[in-house]
Amino acid sequence: MMKGRADATQKKRLITSLSVVVVFVIFLFLYYGPFFDGEQHGQSAHEFTRAILPFGLGGDENAEMRADDSISVFSLDEGDDALVTKSFPVCDDRHSELIPCLDRNLIYQMRLKLDLSLMEHYERHCPQPERRFNCLVPPPPDYKIPIKWPKSRDEVWKANIPHTHLAHEKSDQNWMVVKGDKIEFPGGGTHFHYGADKYIALLANMLNFTDNNLNNEGKLRTVFDVGCGVASFGGYLLSSDIIAMSLAPNDVHQNQIQFALERGIPAYLGVLGTQRLPYPSRSFELAHCSRCRIDWLQRDGILLLELDRLLRPGGYFAYSSPEAYAQDEEDLRIWREMSTLVERMCWKIAAKKNQTVIWVKPLTNDCYMEREPGTQPPLCRSDDDPDAVWGVPMEACITPYSQQMQRARGSGLVPWPARLTSPPPRLADLDITHEMFGKDMDTWQRRVDSYWNLLTSKIRPDTIRNIMDMKANLGSFAAGLRDKPVWVMNVVPEDGPNTLKIIYDRGLIGSIHDWCEAYSTYPRTYDLLHAWTVFSDIEKKGCSAEDLLLEMDRILRPNGYIIVRDRRVVVDFIKKHLTALHWESVMVVEAEPGMESDEADTVFIIQKKMWLPGENHKDSV
Repeated sequence: MMKGRADATQKKRLITSLSVVVVFVIFLFLYYGPFFDGEQHGQSAHEFTRAILPFGLGGDENAEMRADDSISVFSLDEGDDALVTKSFPVCDDRHSELIPCLDRNLIYQMRLKLDLSLMEHYERHCPQPERRFNCLVPPPPDYKIPIKWPKSRDEVWKANIPHTHLAHEKSDQNWMVVKGDKIEFPGGGTHFHYGADKYIALLANMLNFTDNNLNNEGKLRTVFDVGCGVASFGGYLLSSDIIAMSLAPNDVHQNQIQFALERGIPAYLGVLGTQRLPYPSRSFELAHCSRCRIDWLQRDGILLLELDRLLRPGGYFAYSSPEAYAQDEEDLRIWREMSTLVERMCWKIAAKKNQTVIWVKPLTNDCYMEREPGTQPPLCRSDDDPDAVWGVPMEACITPYSQQMQRARGSGLVPWPARLTSPPPRLADLDITHEMFGKDMDTWQRRVDSYWNLLTSKIRPDTIRNIMDMKANLGSFAAGLRDKPVWVMNVVPEDGPNTLKIIYDRGLIGSIHDWCEAYSTYPRTYDLLHAWTVFSDIEKKGCSAEDLLLEMDRILRPNGYIIVRDRRVVVDFIKKHLTALHWESVMVVEAEPGMESDEADTVFIIQKKMWLPGENHKDSV
């Protein structure tokens, strides 16, 4: 009997021991598994002294922890120096121009079934977390600090964008010229060989604007330039106090937007395909297309109707293309069909001269109401939100004006520059009072002044040109910079209040975005990033703060700056990644001196160091 009991006891102990081992092995696999999978670009690309899990914000375990609002993933490693990130590997040189959500190789590998005729292959297709490279995007081998604005409008370092094919392909159109170690931009375009400045003056003359100035005494401020090439049109508009959102896809001329941004000209990678562009309705006074090779007649005119959604009451569409003047049979057919379509859309010809036609939209809904029943294209459904754009398909319908615009017989906006600081009528759409608007403006003016004072010892007047406000709210951060020689890309989160229309109404530009994904721009785009509570926001969404750090590094120029305004625990989290990212702490200050709450904001200023591939880095991945 005693022997049987002993055997049973030993068996029980053995089973218990085996169970513990199995559980431990499973734990190791789940906890460290990503490191053992050599084909997973995402997490295998990191080297840590411990596992990555506490830093990533996407796992089920973290989702459970976030259910308790008192627990912050950023604070899980508090006081544990063993969790400091040792290094990130450097991406292969082939990825020096990586745009994760516009990566053709990814589209090929994922075997996505896309309609090429609808330009779906140029739209955003983001990698899943396990397919992300998670490495530092290197600059080209001979990269130099970019030439400063305003000189950069006309020339850039060839080493920074070592692609000269556009200079050869467009040699007869004066887009760009290679001269020694620089690429120069004479200001030419497909339909303005003699310079963008003369072409812009021609458009103003056609519209009978005072002094041939396209800004029309401040009434015309925001412009959408579709198929912008290297954005010389937008670059030359800046001297007239006009700001353009220059847009082009990452197509066969894939570096055109990269050149625009290197020059210090506002630009965005995008395409008129199947999805609405990331801008709210009634954002622009003028849309422009100079030989942009877009089939405007496709799918019942859906692309022209997307422009219609973006244009303000009384807005213009300037179209310079053979269809506007050529006499061959095909061009004449296209012209007749376009003319019929825009007439049904209630557009009228404002001017037509040489190679260019300019249409103008109606100021009110009256024309739409007077059309014959059944006229195509139809008006959009009453429940359609014209400002909903993130992942929203285009529709072939006309967006009627709001009751407020109908009553005002226009947008109701004052001329620029008073427009920047005047409360726009659409504040009422968001239940924002004039007093709230004024208080927001005053608050951010103080904050911007403080930032600039903190940076004064580190920068010269021309150090910073391209700025991104990663959570722009009403655009008051950008407004606070109005006296500086900079432009700001104002980014509004896709899941928050749609304040981007207020930003455009103030005469600024920006886009909707989800910071759980990569932004649609080339590496080394911005001189300064402003991140106000962006990390705290993505924590709530369960996205990886580490991925966001790598994305910020990708789009920031070497020697560029980051201003993080967030909780102290977020600042402490970022500090543990500085060495791995080759970032340097400039200073940490209390955002609002006197507030001692753990939730009080801290301002953390960081500079990205200049480094080149092969300088004491891990092997590429």
